[in-house]
Amino acid sequence: MYQNKTDLLEIAGVPFSSRLILGTARYPNPHIMMDSLEASGTEMVTLSIRRHDVTDNFGESILNIIRRGNYKLLPNTAGCFTAKEAILTAELAREALETNWIKLEIIGDDETLFPDVVELLNAAQDLVARGFTVLPYCNDDPITCRKLEDLGCAVVMPLAAPIGSGAGIRNPNNIQIIRDIVSIPVIIDAGIGTASDAALAMELGADAVLLNTAISCAEHPVMMAHAMKLAVEAGRAAYKAGRIPKLLYAERSSPLTGLIHHAKN
Repeated sequence: MYQNKTDLLEIAGVPFSSRLILGTARYPNPHIMMDSLEASGTEMVTLSIRRHDVTDNFGESILNIIRRGNYKLLPNTAGCFTAKEAILTAELAREALETNWIKLEIIGDDETLFPDVVELLNAAQDLVARGFTVLPYCNDDPITCRKLEDLGCAVVMPLAAPIGSGAGIRNPNNIQIIRDIVSIPVIIDAGIGTASDAALAMELGADAVLLNTAISCAEHPVMMAHAMKLAVEAGRAAYKAGRIPKLLYAERSSPLTGLIHHAKN
């Protein structure tokens, strides 16, 4: 089997073999969550600081369970609606988890869960100045992504579709444009529903995929986690290999030379 072990995902100088990042919400139970994380091959796990007790060093909190798996923790600011809220949450995460990495999420409203671009840019600028490694969740807008790169973010994380929708990649052309105009990693975040969505994201040039609901709410989460692992690997390999051009008309795959022709009477 072909494997390119040198094709690593690098974020802020840290290399990762896996290009799949998972969340920790809505699993049926912690056992299924940990089995899913293992089946996915992920090396980085994101969790909401606002929903977990990060100070519980003795109980069976989700945080303690995840820590036993030796995953890199990526705290996030899910549930924040303003830059002020997100900055405070990031500072709490840095103190509690001893990490400068933060997945920055600032939501504009409770119904669509789309990012608030103005608040996001303001928070990103402040957090970068405070020494954070910022991984911002954003709209699939090339201009916003370029501004986030200019502010010093480590990656950009455009959505494929609304959070938890499972609708797949609604604007593939935007994802390709984002890949073309930014030099930092592009991680597709939100909206992935099944393995083919993840494969397409990678084929479009994304450097990684972050997902949660597609696995945690699947009928068989562990099986879906394994499927996502294979999809991300296949999509990345296809992108690196280079697809053939799309043509309007057919093109013969076999040459005409050497064919046996019927003799004319």
